[in-house]
Amino acid sequence: MKSPATLPYIFSTPLATKGSQTPAPLLITSPHSGCDYPPEFLAASRLDAHAIRQSEDMFVAELFAGAPEAGIPLMAARFPRAYVDLNRAADELEPTLFHEKLPDHIPKPSLRAKSGLGTVPRLVAENTPIYDHKLSYAEAQHRIETVYQPFHDALGTALRDAHQAHGLALLLDAHSMPSQAIKKTGQADGEIDFVLGNRHGRACDERLSDWVGAFLTALGWRVAYNKPYAGGFITEQYGAPANGFHALQIEINRAIYMDEASHQKHQGFVALHADITAMMHALWAALPELCEALSGPQKSAAE
Repeated sequence: MKSPATLPYIFSTPLATKGSQTPAPLLITSPHSGCDYPPEFLAASRLDAHAIRQSEDMFVAELFAGAPEAGIPLMAARFPRAYVDLNRAADELEPTLFHEKLPDHIPKPSLRAKSGLGTVPRLVAENTPIYDHKLSYAEAQHRIETVYQPFHDALGTALRDAHQAHGLALLLDAHSMPSQAIKKTGQADGEIDFVLGNRHGRACDERLSDWVGAFLTALGWRVAYNKPYAGGFITEQYGAPANGFHALQIEINRAIYMDEASHQKHQGFVALHADITAMMHALWAALPELCEALSGPQKSAAE
């Protein structure tokens, strides 16, 4: 097994559970907040060190850094989304990005891959190319084998272990969204602070997303559900509420805690960090009752 210093992710374990044989039933992931940009990647990119960060979920892992103190493990990416996107299928590749024809086992590109936002992205943000040249398939394989696969192997193992120990496993997948994306909801820019994505009830029981939404709303934050983000590959892959696996995506409006142009935190970060930390402590305290409820018949979006 690789040493922690060489892992492509950071797994922060609660002090109370270190050395314990019983895993926590809840895990938080931050797959897009990685900011370790390999020098060879930066050298190969047409973008400077500032522009290439446009698709990074800046400071999200830091916003959830209180999770281990609250009793919840936190798994955060080291490498950036522009290098390899952990919220995609391993073979979600865009053929036009590569010199050679992709192997036959690679499926037809998804809509996300065709848009330049596959596992190895061609773009950052909406329409900004990362490269002015094509890549080799070997380069994609290298990123997937050394960064993507270890992350998903560890995530899958953690959730299966939690399920085996508790009869269910809960995952909160944390992200940030550009404030511009709020316009997709049909509401005025800035009117939504959080979007909770449960894939319309297919990735987690509504009672989990309702609990998180109600807590944030009580703190004064404005919460929407599933629009414009219903959940990505991680929630789709690991959310199976009928089998006791519940995955909820949390999108945070970047404008409420950072300056999107300068990539710097502003005064809103402190208040948001405090509220997210409070939410995690409250969720941990509510877990016994919530887990008992989730072990019963699933509540659907139609109820």
